Amino acid sequence: MNTFERTSRRLVEVMYYIAGAAITVMMLLTCADVILRFCTTLYVKFEWDVIASLRPIPGTYEMVCLLGVVAAAFAMAHTSLQAGHVAVNFVVRLLSEKTQAIFEIVTGSIGFIFFAIVCWQSVEYALRAKAWGEVSMTLQLPYYPFILGIALSAFTVCLVLFFAVANECAKVLKK
Repeated sequence: MNTFERTSRRLVEVMYYIAGAAITVMMLLTCADVILRFCTTLYVKFEWDVIASLRPIPGTYEMVCLLGVVAAAFAMAHTSLQAGHVAVNFVVRLLSEKTQAIFEIVTGSIGFIFFAIVCWQSVEYALRAKAWGEVSMTLQLPYYPFILGIALSAFTVCLVLFFAVANECAKVLKK
């Protein structure tokens, strides 16, 4: 494994931890909002002055949605690296090792092309969203950083697939 491949694996690992942190923040934010809504209900029902200042968190839905984008996008590369995606390979396993490697090269190359297009189009869309000034409705958060996060994730998946295809090509050439 060369330095570039190690660096890309480290990037995948960092993105994976960011995805995990996003899920944790989503959970904490949702729980806090539910508790605060419950406190508001208690105040309305019993008029307790102790909880009069507690209010639900504005923009919780938006933040949870945007954190969901971060979690899903940043976990993609790790899933590709671990080959954790759904694969139907009961027929492919019956083939010879060389044919299996060729099959992996073809599917990996198709995946690389797909995610390269996703990366390119995400950058294009993020630039348009920034130019148009698109923001979320309640919190007025700009969308383009999240779209660029999707582009970064797609680029990282491209790196993972590139190295997977390169390793499979090495297997084919050795045999």
